[in-house]
Amino acid sequence: MSKIVADTSVIISGYITKQIESGQIHDTVVLIPIAALDELQSQASQGKEPGFVGLEEIKRIQHISKEKRVAIEFTGDRPTLEDIKLASHGRIDAIIKDIAKQNNAILYTADYVQGLTAEAEGILVNYQRPEKTTTELEFLKFFDQNTMSVHLKEGNPPFAKRGKPGSFKLVNLDEKPLETKYLELISTQILEASKGSNLGTIEISKPGALVIQYSDYRIAMTRPPFSESHEITIVHPIVKMTLDQYSVSDKLMKRFSEKAEGVIISGPPGSGKSTLASSLANFYSSLGNIVKTFESPRDLQVNSDITQYTKLDGRFENSADILLLVRPDYTIFDEVRRREDFVVFADLRLAGVGMVGVVHANVALDAVQRFIGKIELGMIPSVIDTVVFVKDGAIAKVYDLELKVKVPSGMVEQDMARPVIEISDFETGKLEYEIYTFGEENVIVPVSGQPAQSGIQNLAEERIREIIRRFDPNPEIYILSDNSVKIKVKKDAIPSMIGKGGSTINDLEKILHVHIDVAPKNGDDESSSGSYSVPFSLKEGNNSILLNVDKKNSGMVADIYVGGNYLTTSRVARHGNIKISKRSDAGKRLMRSAFTKGDIEVFLKDS
Repeated sequence: MSKIVADTSVIISGYITKQIESGQIHDTVVLIPIAALDELQSQASQGKEPGFVGLEEIKRIQHISKEKRVAIEFTGDRPTLEDIKLASHGRIDAIIKDIAKQNNAILYTADYVQGLTAEAEGILVNYQRPEKTTTELEFLKFFDQNTMSVHLKEGNPPFAKRGKPGSFKLVNLDEKPLETKYLELISTQILEASKGSNLGTIEISKPGALVIQYSDYRIAMTRPPFSESHEITIVHPIVKMTLDQYSVSDKLMKRFSEKAEGVIISGPPGSGKSTLASSLANFYSSLGNIVKTFESPRDLQVNSDITQYTKLDGRFENSADILLLVRPDYTIFDEVRRREDFVVFADLRLAGVGMVGVVHANVALDAVQRFIGKIELGMIPSVIDTVVFVKDGAIAKVYDLELKVKVPSGMVEQDMARPVIEISDFETGKLEYEIYTFGEENVIVPVSGQPAQSGIQNLAEERIREIIRRFDPNPEIYILSDNSVKIKVKKDAIPSMIGKGGSTINDLEKILHVHIDVAPKNGDDESSSGSYSVPFSLKEGNNSILLNVDKKNSGMVADIYVGGNYLTTSRVARHGNIKISKRSDAGKRLMRSAFTKGDIEVFLKDS
């Protein structure tokens, strides 16, 4: 009987099984190297799909071999620890070649390099060339023109999302729960079809997870230990749009055509970000530009003249080195997610490459925030000039970014000027946000542009009142504008408030950051204000100073003065108590003043 040796690649492809079933292999001993079996077991133990497929194929070979006069033997030694460590460098393949040579057998392989090397050593080789699949893949039956994705999970019925971005529903495709064997069939078909044609590529292979891009289907297969059960998710784009099909204003189209070279497309998952990115890529290509893409997985629907790159040796940094050598005009980066992705995006943009990035974000501003901390704040407008927010498949918001040196909105002193990133609505030019450094922190401040609300005015008025009370316990405050106030105090308080040569009023203006006009109050200041002095008793405790007024005044507001100077404002508690903690600023000032009861005055008012 003749002998053949099957390596891991040809076992996984199912070629040996098909040859035995068709009778092409008969009266033969099929030698399966122990090294190949251990390699498949190792892959399956790590949750890798090819390992499971290979082991299932060996079971099938064992089952059908008895009917077809084919003997199955496992041969060779188990690989050593050193062999396992060097498996990625071809050590296991070398062991399998040696078994074929020692047994004077034909090596069956689907690995071109393995076959070429064996022939170079004088070994007879049967190389299985990749074959295009002739049967329709099982998962395709779940799709129609409105199906966005199909979700297949062991022990659950199949489901599909049907509709369009922003308007879809989850549809039950069958009432019968899916069995493990059925999912294994779909997995095997997908792997065989991917290896047998240029339509499929394995984008990600990790323990328990495998991502394959087959034609325009993105297929994610997971199993334990990564997921608690076997699951297959298949995503398919239902529309391919051109930029003209979006509601793009003439102004935005001009920006895309002439200026925008740092574009961020943002939006929540399933909103249509990648569809817009594909449209922009095709648009730039139609203008005569060299366009490349960075993707993992490569699932953008772009024209054939656009080359799609993925991670080189597991890193986009390595891909960027190659990208700069091919000198593209524009690069579409789908998706910018990890810290190193933001750095690569910024480096390529600053190197002069037009960049379009896709970023997950719930609101348009979040896309800008994700760059903060990844690159220097002042570099952001040089990296990003346009932020496009996509919702329900349409462009919902566009921001324009610009760096200026100015006093941030809401501040008045010129010495507060600093670099500020202005984020404006692109269509209207209205300033909506400012980003700048305040102290040690980078802050994003909304800019309303509307008159201050009454609540804010009240807070500002109360702050001014606290400062002025040391001159007059009941000043009248009039806010004229954001930067100007008019204050009326009793006539005899005006000189002390102005100060010698205007020194005191100048200090007050610096503290409050507003211009102050001072005027006398009309009539009797105390009677018009409703404030009046009341008698009280004084008691000092270990941690506080207690002032007690008549309990009928409970709930009223008390202004406390020491030696004619305003100290603090407090509300009268139950039983007429006013408690001042010695640890508070007011308590510390009171203790430092070496007071007597005669130095203290308490003025009450309703509010």
